Amino acid sequence: MTAPLATTGVWSDLIGQDRVVATLQRAVRGAASTTNRHAMTHAWLFTGPPGSGRSNAARAFAAALECAAGGCGECNTCVTVLSGAHPDVTLVRTEQLSIGVDEVRDLVRRAVMSPTLARFQVLVVEDADRITERGADALLKSIEEPAPRTVWLLCAPTADDVVATIRSRCRRVELSTPSTAAIAELLQRRDGVGPELAGFAARVAQGHIGRARALARSEDARDRRLAVLHLPARLTTLGACLDAAAKLVEGASAEAGQVTGELDERERTELSEALGFGAKGARPRNAQAALRDLEDQQKARAKRLQRDALDRVLTELTSFYRDVLAVQTGSGAALINAELGEVIAAQARNTTPEATVTRLDAILACRTALETNVAPLLAMESLMLSLGGLA
Repeated sequence: MTAPLATTGVWSDLIGQDRVVATLQRAVRGAASTTNRHAMTHAWLFTGPPGSGRSNAARAFAAALECAAGGCGECNTCVTVLSGAHPDVTLVRTEQLSIGVDEVRDLVRRAVMSPTLARFQVLVVEDADRITERGADALLKSIEEPAPRTVWLLCAPTADDVVATIRSRCRRVELSTPSTAAIAELLQRRDGVGPELAGFAARVAQGHIGRARALARSEDARDRRLAVLHLPARLTTLGACLDAAAKLVEGASAEAGQVTGELDERERTELSEALGFGAKGARPRNAQAALRDLEDQQKARAKRLQRDALDRVLTELTSFYRDVLAVQTGSGAALINAELGEVIAAQARNTTPEATVTRLDAILACRTALETNVAPLLAMESLMLSLGGLA
């Protein structure tokens, strides 16, 4: 059997995932073989911690399935699949809070079509955990009775995040958290980041490749992270806690706005043109309903992006208190935020391990509250008061 080439072709960015790459390469060979077809199946579920590269693995697999050379990474097929431009590979990544039944039905209709250029009709759903129950019902029949040349690639943090009837019909591929050294090497090789900055970004990103890349490439991202880590020392009064919560929510909204501002305007312009708005402001029939639907989608997208920004804040705070607890218990564990050793040591001296655990629990409770649609400001105010010992 050919040894897996985990560092070449479409697989080159799947760092620390040699076992996964070997499984997928066997499937690619099986898809092109008459004697080893059991290695290939029509539905796959990619799971792994945030930032582990599960969607990259699915895209690489899709490219390898379509590529005549099994994933060379250089041919037109590989390039167009990875970029999302190949006509036989559909990439779905929702910016909304969920993937509804109408969108799933569109995918199911696409799934029954024969491929036009390549060997397979491949559908990659990067946020399968966001498919609603009605959407899952619509998807189930397509997975149970697939078209002959159709392959479904679903991605989710864990198998339990996917409806049971769907996950039970998929072959699972579980990615692991890549090592700090592997992420640092990737940043240097792929993004041209210097060794020192790459090592720092990989360490503080805690195994999240996308976060490491953002920190390595953006000084603003590094500044925002540092501001969050200095926050606990300032939570000494009720006013300070409430002010900190407000600024965090405002900052998250501003960050989301930077992403959505131009996109929202472009979508409104394109919809207006598609609806045939007249030069004198004439609005065709049903235009108002279409505009309202677009506005609702844009608000949902902004809400998700704001929540993602706040989740990054919670991740940084978790790493801070994890370091504090490591110092307090004398565990000897390496600090994630080693450059803030004095700040962490001061926090460790001024509190107890029990208090630190309580603060970590408060961060977890805040994340749960945000996931269940508690108002962001209310959730963050409660957290800041808990971190300041004022709750």
